[in-house]
Amino acid sequence: MNLRTAATGFVAFLLSVPALQGNDDWAFTYPSSNICALRGSTVEIRCNYKYPYANTVEKILWFTNKHNEPVDLKDDTDYTGRVEYSCFRHSCYRYSSCTGTCELIIKDLRQSDSAEYKFRITTNNGGALSGLPGVKLSVTDHRMEVIILPRPTSQNWLELECHRMCNLTGYRTYSMYTNWYRNEIQQRRQGLSYRFYINSEYRVSCAATGFKHLPSPSVYAPETPSVGGTPPGVIKEGSSVNLTCTSEANPVAKYTWSKVTTGHPPGHSVQGQQLSFHPIQSSDSGQYLCTAENDLGTKTSSPFSIDVKYAPKTPSVSVRPPGEIMEGGSVTLNCSSDANPAADHTWFRDNQPLHWEPRRPYTLDPVSSKDRGTYRCHAENQYGYLGSNSVFIDVLYAPKTPSVSVRPSGEIKEGGSVTLSCSSDANPAADYTWFREHGGSVEELGENYTISNITTELGGNYYCEARNAIGLQNSTLMFLNVTATPSSPSSGPTTVAAGTVAVLLATMLLVIFLWMRRKKASRKAPDQGGRPDTRQESPPCPVYDNVPALTNRSASAARRDSIEEQDDPHYPSIHFSRSKNQEVPRGFAGALVKSDHTEQVLYSAINLKRPKAVPE
Repeated sequence: MNLRTAATGFVAFLLSVPALQGNDDWAFTYPSSNICALRGSTVEIRCNYKYPYANTVEKILWFTNKHNEPVDLKDDTDYTGRVEYSCFRHSCYRYSSCTGTCELIIKDLRQSDSAEYKFRITTNNGGALSGLPGVKLSVTDHRMEVIILPRPTSQNWLELECHRMCNLTGYRTYSMYTNWYRNEIQQRRQGLSYRFYINSEYRVSCAATGFKHLPSPSVYAPETPSVGGTPPGVIKEGSSVNLTCTSEANPVAKYTWSKVTTGHPPGHSVQGQQLSFHPIQSSDSGQYLCTAENDLGTKTSSPFSIDVKYAPKTPSVSVRPPGEIMEGGSVTLNCSSDANPAADHTWFRDNQPLHWEPRRPYTLDPVSSKDRGTYRCHAENQYGYLGSNSVFIDVLYAPKTPSVSVRPSGEIKEGGSVTLSCSSDANPAADYTWFREHGGSVEELGENYTISNITTELGGNYYCEARNAIGLQNSTLMFLNVTATPSSPSSGPTTVAAGTVAVLLATMLLVIFLWMRRKKASRKAPDQGGRPDTRQESPPCPVYDNVPALTNRSASAARRDSIEEQDDPHYPSIHFSRSKNQEVPRGFAGALVKSDHTEQVLYSAINLKRPKAVPE
């Protein structure tokens, strides 16, 4: 059945399957349960109804499912000026039922008019009944559509069919006069289907003959996708980020995400129009591609970059070149830290900061022994900071000039013990060898060299040699001055001379003592009543060369002669015997006598005369 249409000549087709609701006395019949109409046209929706004879219809209305309660379309502002009812009663039988028809007319259809429409009767008994379910109206811009058939054996060809969009559900009505258009250019091919070679640049549509101005929506491959991210701006590690891919395509495209790996094809892919990171990690930084695909082709977006900002990860220190480090060479320390933006580096040696540019490797050129120590770096950016591991730089170098010390310090006496110590700054540690000047190695190894029971012959200059795998170095000379002792059996002529001097000193003291005693006795004599000493001083005893020492007998005779002397006090005379051509100092009890090989000490006889007894 054709319904009345708008001036444009468009026709709305009604489903002819009746819909019946109610009981024997009440009934609602919709000639069509689904209606498809073009935007801008006029549509009529009809309902045939029946109600009991005893009831009188007071109100009839049409309403939609857009509201919770039935609202008369004439009172609905969305339909103001576009809705009309055309209702009339057919017949009424006494003691039976009455029948009638009511049409809903909607002009200037809009896509928002798509809804389910229902008819309702209100009677004088206060009852109301609605025809359920109602009629579904679909308003569209086009009356034709292109259907893509499953691909044939060849994957490079595609077959399309042109369909009416307002056909009965499950039943197709085809137009035998269908024109096809590719990129808006009409093709020679006419008919229900169209087969063509796939090209992502093609846009294909169809239209009924004579209705070129009402073509179907075109089918086409996806356009180049665009990618957007939320939230915009700086992306910090730990935040949530969503990427969205959009592409115009018909049929609707399917989306695939992949991450670009430098020097490699895209890696693992993810399906869906959105790609989400909850939370985003530093490892998620990189470039992402979105691919949109449908049956007509594939397009890929430009790379979308994600730059995740984060604090430095644990820095590490590396040394170039690796291996042993020799003094005088060159060493570079690198501080590497994963950070975005790049971190500034601060260098430390033995926990003391070093002055160096913040983003340059630390260079030791040339390396010195003073550079030996533990190094580390500190990485920092505006999002945080972190310290590195520690690296020990062990600089190998030859021994520096050794220093020598002696224990005990001061005068070294013969017979004592002396220890020489040698020390030198070297890496690896040095081995030590001891030498005596003009005497070669003393065959002593080690840092210390001990000489026990030292003699004068062991005096002189000593030095040590410090040696390691890098080189060697000698110390300065250390002089040992050994002093001889009198008791030493090896004292020689020096010891004899010292003994002689001691004997002479003792003799002089004795002479002085006797002389002072004589002077005292002389002062006492007048006071005691004695006579003064008028005796002439005896001449000195004769001196004989090479006179042997006095015998016991001659000494006794001398004592007897002395007793017989007068009472005047007499004091000893000291006579010196000397060898030929040797001068003897006066007042000494002995003198050195030199022979061809030795020195001898000769003593003179000493006569002591006692004064006679003085009367009391």
